[in-house]
Amino acid sequence: MATLAFPTHPAPAAEPQQLPRNVEAEAAMLGAMMIDNRLADDIVDQLEPVHFFEPVHGRIFAAIKTLRSADMLATPVTLRPMFEADEGMKELGGPAYLAGLTGSGAALIGARQFARQIYDLAMLRALVSVGRTLVERAMDTSEEVNPRAQIEAAEEELYKVAGDGGAENAVKTFAQATTMAVKMAERALNSGGNLSGVTTGLDSINGKIGGMHHSDLIILAGRPGMGKTSLATNIAFNAARRWMRDMADGIAPKDSVGAKVAFFSLEMSADQLATRILAEQSRISSESLRMGRISRAEFAQLAAAAAELENLPLFIDDTGGLSISALHTRVRRLQRRHNNEIGLVVVDYLQLLSGSGKTGDGNRVQEISEISRGLKTLAKDLNVPVVALSQLSRAVESREDKRPMLSDLRESGSIEQDADMVWFVFREDYYVAQREPKRPMEGDDSRVFEDHQKWATDMERVYGLAELIVAKQRHGATGKVVLKFDPTITRFSDYAGY
Repeated sequence: MATLAFPTHPAPAAEPQQLPRNVEAEAAMLGAMMIDNRLADDIVDQLEPVHFFEPVHGRIFAAIKTLRSADMLATPVTLRPMFEADEGMKELGGPAYLAGLTGSGAALIGARQFARQIYDLAMLRALVSVGRTLVERAMDTSEEVNPRAQIEAAEEELYKVAGDGGAENAVKTFAQATTMAVKMAERALNSGGNLSGVTTGLDSINGKIGGMHHSDLIILAGRPGMGKTSLATNIAFNAARRWMRDMADGIAPKDSVGAKVAFFSLEMSADQLATRILAEQSRISSESLRMGRISRAEFAQLAAAAAELENLPLFIDDTGGLSISALHTRVRRLQRRHNNEIGLVVVDYLQLLSGSGKTGDGNRVQEISEISRGLKTLAKDLNVPVVALSQLSRAVESREDKRPMLSDLRESGSIEQDADMVWFVFREDYYVAQREPKRPMEGDDSRVFEDHQKWATDMERVYGLAELIVAKQRHGATGKVVLKFDPTITRFSDYAGY
C-alpha cells in the first residue's frame, strides 16, 4: 500500500500557533466517502467545501457532491478527469492521490465523527478570523471611530458562524413536522378557538387570520394618516399585556398566546410611543397629554395606568437609521437578555431601514428587496412573527376608490413576494373629511345646504370606522375586517355593528 503524504501548511514565523485543523481526518473521511457512496450521501449535506482546511480536500468534496447529485458513482476513477489539470493536486502527486485516500477502509467506521470534527474545527477557524478582524478594526483609528458599530458588526459575524451548518438540524422527519402541526392545533383549541398564533388583541382580526403565526413576515401598509402606527402599537401592547396576564395566571410561556414584544421605532421616539399607549389605556387624548391640558382626576387616571403597565414586556428601540444587519443583531441581543422569550417583533417602518450598501449602484429597489428578505429571514431564524410597517405609493390618491391594492406597495415587488401576509389600513372618513364642501351661511343658495347635508350624511356613515384589508394570506382567505377607530386616543377596537 502506497504511503499517503498529507498536505501540510506550516504556520508563518510570526504566528505562534497554527490554525485548528485535522488534515488526516479530512483525508480519511473523503476516502470513506469514495469507498461507500451511501456514506457520501449522508455527509454531503452536513459540510461545505469551505469547511476543509486543505483546499484540495475542499475541491474533492465538492466534486463528490456534484457527482452524487447527478446520481453518478464517486470513485477515484470517476473523479480523476475532474482533477487532471488541478495544480494543487499536482503538488500532491497528481490524481493518484485520490486512490491513496481510499487506501484504508478503517475510516468507514468513524467517517461521521470525522465530519463532525471537520465542521467544529472550521467553526474555530472562523472564530479566529472574526477575532482577528475585530482586533484589526479596533486598532485602526485612521477613520471615524465607531465602537458600537464595530461591536454590532462583530455580533453579526459571530451569529453567521453560529448559524452556519444548520442544514442538518433544519431537516425534519414527517413525524416531527406533524407533531408540530398538532401542537399548533392544540394551542388554538386551548385558547378558545380561532387563535393558533400570537394574539392581536382584536377578536375580529384573530378570527380572520388565526393570530400572528411564528416565522411569518406580516406587512402592515397604509397611506399617511390611516393609522398604521397606531394599529401596530395597539397590537404590540395587546400581545405584551396578554403575556403579562398569562404569566400571572400561571400559564406556561409555550402555551401563552401573548408575547414579549420588541418594537423598533425608526420614526417616533420611545416616549412618544409610550404616550400613545398611556393615552389609550387612560382614555385621555394624547394631544391633551402632550400639551398638559388635563385635570387632577385625569392625572390620577394616567398615574394608575402607568403603574399598572410598568412591568409590561414591551421593549422599545428608537434608534434611527438602523441597517437590516444591525436590526438582526439587536433582536438577537434582546432574545439573549430575555431567555429567548421575545415572541413578536414590530418594525416602524420598513423604508427607514437601510441595506448592507453592497448593491453597488445605490439602487433603492434592490436595497428594499434586501431589507424585505432580511426581515423574512429574521422571522424564520427566530421563529417569531415580524410585523413591518410599509409606505404605499401615491398612486392610491389618483384613484376614485382609495382602497389600497398590492400593486401600491412602494418601491419593490419583493415586499409582496417575501410577505406571508399583507394588511392594508384604510379609513374612508379621512378622505370624506377632505371633501367637505363650503359650510352654509345665512343667505346661501339651497344647493349649498343640500351639498353640505349630503356630505354630513356620508361622514356620519363612515366616521370612526376603519378597514383592515387582508390582501395576502398564505394560511387562509383574503378579505377585510371592519374596526372602530378613536382618533383622540389612537385606539382600534372590534366593531360590533358589522
